[in-house]
Order: sequence, then structure tokens, then C-alpha cells
Amino acid sequence: MEPEYFGGAGERRATVWADGALALSPLDKATEKWFSRAVSPISQALQRLGARRGLGEDEFEDVRLDHHRSNEDWISSTDQAGWDRW
Repeated sequence: MEPEYFGGAGERRATVWADGALALSPLDKATEKWFSRAVSPISQALQRLGARRGLGEDEFEDVRLDHHRSNEDWISSTDQAGWDRW
């Protein structure tokens, strides 16, 4: 999964492999400011991996990928609460 944004616009890409086989074809979609999250490539990939959206959230939020905005933030984070279920 790869989201890339700047100023509200960008792209989302995702591919899922399972047991050495392609389980979800490569998805690539340019996004606009009001992109439907329900059909985004990342939501589709996370659904395939078992994530379920709750009331008022999407799959990205369900697995807490919205907690940090950069790889550096993830690396320096010591907050592992909730990750034990994955």
C-alpha cells in the first residue's frame, strides 16, 4: 500500500499477495480532495487482509495507519497500543 499526498491531492496504490500468489491485482488511482475512501485501492487491500471499517471510520483508520504522517514518525513511535491484534 502506498498513499502519496500533497495539499490534499495525490495517489493511492495497493497490491495484495497471499501464499506467494497475487490475491488482489495492482490498483492505482489518482485521488481528488473528496475521494471516496470506500473504493480506494488501500481500503480494498485492507479489506482483503481482514480489516473492517467501523461506524464513522474506514479500514485505514481501523488498523490505525492514520496515527502518523511519515515513516520517521512510525519509526520513532513507542506507542504500540492496539497493534497486538495484527
